[in-house]
Amino acid sequence: MSLTRSPVASHRSSPPPMAAPVPSPSTPAHPPAVSARPLPINKPAVAADPISLVNMSARQRMLSQRMLLQTLLAARGDPTQLQAALVSLQLFCESQACLVATADALDEASAQHIRATYSGIAGVGPRIEEFMRCMHSVLRVIGEGDLDPRELDALVADNDTVLAALNTATTAFDTISKGKAVQLMKELTAIVSDIQIVAREAKIVSFNAQVIAARAGQHGREFAVVANVLSGISTEVDGLARNAIELAARTTQSA
Repeated sequence: MSLTRSPVASHRSSPPPMAAPVPSPSTPAHPPAVSARPLPINKPAVAADPISLVNMSARQRMLSQRMLLQTLLAARGDPTQLQAALVSLQLFCESQACLVATADALDEASAQHIRATYSGIAGVGPRIEEFMRCMHSVLRVIGEGDLDPRELDALVADNDTVLAALNTATTAFDTISKGKAVQLMKELTAIVSDIQIVAREAKIVSFNAQVIAARAGQHGREFAVVANVLSGISTEVDGLARNAIELAARTTQSA
């Protein structure tokens, strides 16, 4: 009779799994390598609110300076700053893609202004894109431990031109925001003007009703009460309309 090896015996006869090598505590930590491929861009939803666009474009200036500081610290051997710079670069690239794409969500005049700002003859788009490429390249070589100091010097030397480009973009979105505020003020003024016309007509109706109620004598007393209430409501609506115009004017001036 042939004997069959039991599963337990087979398991015991197999060689034990190799243990993963444990790094020596004395071995210095190396910064993680950075992929040479471009960072994947997860383009966020386009923000159509002009104020949000101004805030986002202004944040790009802050991010550029944060990245530069993080990169300088990473070049001195701080791996945490290298990862922080990569996160900042990712956010910068995503925001840039969003800002450029806003032309598709704006009105025609605003869209032309944004396209001219980024892609026109003197557009700042190519300069900002070159900054992103240089930043990615520097972070990659820092991660690989093969940084040429001249690359870092060139990045620092171009800081002023990058800031100028980002300021130009922010100014473009700020111009659009102010234009939207002026247009909104015009529309609001027209609406409030219509409300004031209705309130004045209601006052005339109320006055005529009061005259008729007075002529009706005892039989017009209840009608007179309604006419007085209508007069008070129309006066209050007229006051609210004036307040709305004043508030809109102050908001436009502070924008």
